[in-house]
Amino acid sequence: MGPIPRSGGVDTSENSSALYVVNVERNGKVIYTWKGNQRSTHIGLYDLQTKQNEHLYMFEKNLHIISCSINNERTLLAVSFCQYTEEEKASQLLQSVSKYLTLLIEIHPINNVRVLKAVDSCVRVQFLYPVEGRNASRESRLLLVSEDKYIEHFDIHVVAEEEHKVVIQKSGQLPRAKVVDDLVWAQWDMMEQRLFYIVPKESKSTLRCVQFYPDENFNSILESHLDIAVNDTQLKLVNFGYDYCQDQDVASKSLNLQVFTSKAARLSGMLSTDINEICGSLQVDCNKLCLLFEVFKVLCFFPPGYNKTFTVSLERTESHELKEVAFMNLDYYVAAYLPGQFLHLLNVQHPDLLCYSLFLTGENARIDTLQNCSIRSPWVSTVLACDAGSLYNVSISDSALLQFLQKSKRDCERLAALHCALLYFQHTEDLEMQIIRWISENLSTCHSFDPIQEFIIASLYCRMCPEIQNLDKLLPYTSLHDWIGVVPGVICATDIISLPVLEFQNSKGFWEKLNSNLESVKYAEPHLHYHSNALRREWRNLSEEREERRATAYLRNIFENAKKVLSHLDTWDSEARLVPLFEEEDYQQQLLMGLMVVQLKDHLMRHLQYVGKKKIDQIVLDYVANLLNLVHRIMKEVWRRYQLHSCIFCFDERGTAGEFAVFHIMSRILEAANGMCIPLPPGFHTLHLGLGVRCLPLHTLLHYIDNGILQLTETCVRKLLKDLDDTEQNEKLKFSIVMRLPEALGQKVCQYWNHPINANLIARKYVKLLLGKLGNRQCSRPIPERLSIPVEFLPLNYLTNMLAEIENQGVHPYEKQDHVNARFVEETALKHTMTLLGLKYS
Repeated sequence: MGPIPRSGGVDTSENSSALYVVNVERNGKVIYTWKGNQRSTHIGLYDLQTKQNEHLYMFEKNLHIISCSINNERTLLAVSFCQYTEEEKASQLLQSVSKYLTLLIEIHPINNVRVLKAVDSCVRVQFLYPVEGRNASRESRLLLVSEDKYIEHFDIHVVAEEEHKVVIQKSGQLPRAKVVDDLVWAQWDMMEQRLFYIVPKESKSTLRCVQFYPDENFNSILESHLDIAVNDTQLKLVNFGYDYCQDQDVASKSLNLQVFTSKAARLSGMLSTDINEICGSLQVDCNKLCLLFEVFKVLCFFPPGYNKTFTVSLERTESHELKEVAFMNLDYYVAAYLPGQFLHLLNVQHPDLLCYSLFLTGENARIDTLQNCSIRSPWVSTVLACDAGSLYNVSISDSALLQFLQKSKRDCERLAALHCALLYFQHTEDLEMQIIRWISENLSTCHSFDPIQEFIIASLYCRMCPEIQNLDKLLPYTSLHDWIGVVPGVICATDIISLPVLEFQNSKGFWEKLNSNLESVKYAEPHLHYHSNALRREWRNLSEEREERRATAYLRNIFENAKKVLSHLDTWDSEARLVPLFEEEDYQQQLLMGLMVVQLKDHLMRHLQYVGKKKIDQIVLDYVANLLNLVHRIMKEVWRRYQLHSCIFCFDERGTAGEFAVFHIMSRILEAANGMCIPLPPGFHTLHLGLGVRCLPLHTLLHYIDNGILQLTETCVRKLLKDLDDTEQNEKLKFSIVMRLPEALGQKVCQYWNHPINANLIARKYVKLLLGKLGNRQCSRPIPERLSIPVEFLPLNYLTNMLAEIENQGVHPYEKQDHVNARFVEETALKHTMTLLGLKYS
């Protein structure tokens, strides 16, 4: 089994084969019916929490129960059933008897029965449910849905009589109100108590939603125009109970449409095409053995406000007919399932890029339990196999998803599986470890995306967004700006559609969030998510500033922010770190770190002013600290995997195969960080350079340094100059490194190499700096000799006197190295000349 929903069945009776599920209520209680031995019809209730069954009512005749619902207090039962078949009507001449009967029954205890409807059109019933935890109410409200394309709302008041008997208060007709008329499709959202329905227009149809409130009336709250023409003569109902026989008959003649909502306030409508009708008009390519046609359509994605049409390649099947596409709500995903053909997990949280949805075929798309069933999704992560009468929990298997990720050969599959693993599941240390291991093994196989970048960005998004509402609109969830790849066997066309109209007052929760999401689409900046373009420019400008300009208040604030991030990290990880990071200061990385804090804070303050500065400061510190911690997490896992030691390396030994592998991974981490312009933990470049010295031949090492892949750090260069002896090979290495040092760094570390070559380099740089300070000034007075033994070499004497004169004017570029002066230059020059002449200097 591939990365597909795993199912767990719910047993509702010892004799489950004779049971038919007719409804699932909001509180998770399942209403079912079965036939008794004496041609009686029974109605029972199964509690998913307690695993207990309860007998509700019995009819002493064989009836076809169409719809059934029980109120929250379990005092009233609404039942709709068919009194006879067409054959019975013809044989018994029952012209005066209504075919369908809808009853309201008092069941606490079983008492009066009231007829709500006696008509020749089918009727469905559904009680409204209050919020959880509310005390028992004396009022129940019931929806009655007629096949004649209208919905009514009944108010039912009850009173408690002697011995806790509950009866309906009024003996006359119950108060009722028309909710909607002339509809062609309706769907009930039992968890949120919402009614979605479609009213046909001439060329387009209108999707509307009515919200039922616990203690108030009901309000029409949403209206959206859909680009579909509906000419159905028969009403299609979704989640208004389950009558398998009739649903199958209606399904063949009407819309297969479902609306899904998510916790993140996203709304999407899924419509599947009548596959069997289309297949008859297609010419089959016998060489390909498949059919290509439009299978289903996402009518609306709100936000951002567009629809998608999916054209899918299907294999030929021995069966003359293909079942309709079944849709399942997994909150973050909507599953589109055609048994024997495909299982598509459509990402409704981030629908922009096709590469973040999973398109599974073959064995990966097989759900054995649901292979030959008519499927409904009554609420999130649950499906009902209507013909089998079984209810299943549905979720994506993390172990199967990781197996699919490891076996995938295409970038679109890898990217979708990686995105799902990072954002769908709660992060655990074991899951992160397996993902990091996969990344380290597949750095060279992913061509259209960088798995390290995706891991860092998606992990940050997953960790940070739950902290505050609307943060998900401002933080990036992917490193990709677009994706031009293809998904084999799937063609997707996208069209912009108008946004829906929302009408609500003081409504919290889903509608408030959806309205906020829609407002952000209408009025927000083109790119609302934070990006690093401005950060990269500012970092480059500040990095090139001269040292004397670095003591500004702006820069001091930047480095104060970096210190806060690092101290924040220290509070998270007080144990000794396995990888030698965070053990030194790194000016460039701390500059980038503090600058990222400043710019991210400004970005969030523009859009989250209501949150407050203190909360935003904390969010930003957490974000940057988590970023550094994720890089450290990658390093720690690869460190463990290749069994490296935590000490700084000795340079007198060559690196192992494991060290070379870690060096390669660190190079890819650096490439990913540069691509996103994100800071790295202080000490990263030192560790990277140390591994490079140990693992690379000299020419490759210098090539990496010259191209900026390896950066020379004070800690590593100082250790290299001090620890390595002066063999010919080591001299060549040291000289090559010293020649590439920036001026400021060279002044700090060159003193640690006591060698004529180094002294010669220092003297040359010193002379160059002093002469540069001299400018057009002239030396006017004689200078005393600097050596105890006078040197009769006029050019050197003149140079030494000039340098001493400049020093006497207060110019000394090597203030921290007192031994570097005119006399040092003179001695070095003489030593170098004697060496060239093959003479001994004393």
